[in-house]
Amino acid sequence: MTHNSEPSAQRRALLLGALGLGITAAGSLLPSLAQANNLVLGQAAPPLILHTLDGHSIATNDLIGHLLIVTFWASYCEPCREELPLLSAYAEQHAKQGLRVLGFSLDDPGNLNEVKEIAKTLSFPVGLLGSPYAGGYGRIWRMPVSFVIDRAGRLVDNGWDDEQPVWTKERLRRVVDPLLAVTHKD
Repeated sequence: MTHNSEPSAQRRALLLGALGLGITAAGSLLPSLAQANNLVLGQAAPPLILHTLDGHSIATNDLIGHLLIVTFWASYCEPCREELPLLSAYAEQHAKQGLRVLGFSLDDPGNLNEVKEIAKTLSFPVGLLGSPYAGGYGRIWRMPVSFVIDRAGRLVDNGWDDEQPVWTKERLRRVVDPLLAVTHKD
């Protein structure tokens, strides 16, 4: 048996083709990964659309004039399950001041019944994200993670920058309370 250390032309072509496909596939993901690195406080927040469990669609861009918390969670995430009731009560308490919360679940469709049960207890709309990629917010790799968008549509709190991203009463008071007092100015 002879061993040739040089790959055959056919094998080289297959390897180059596979490499090209891999680079193309990775390249298609790079914009959404790179965009998360482009989140800048005070700049326009990336748009998102929540497709709610009851079949409606809510676009973040349609909520200009409201203070918005966008939160990413999952039913199997224990810190998420602890945070959601607090966030729900806070959202309900401050709804008249223009606070809105959108909940994006990262659960698989197979967990839809569990997500629906949790959603019944919340004061804000919930939908399945459908993918770990959330547009300009990048790949959701940690949960819970939230982002705050001011009344003018600008990102004012970047959840990726928070070492302790779980909402607590103290963190809500520190981050969100001051923004509730600010009215929308163009």
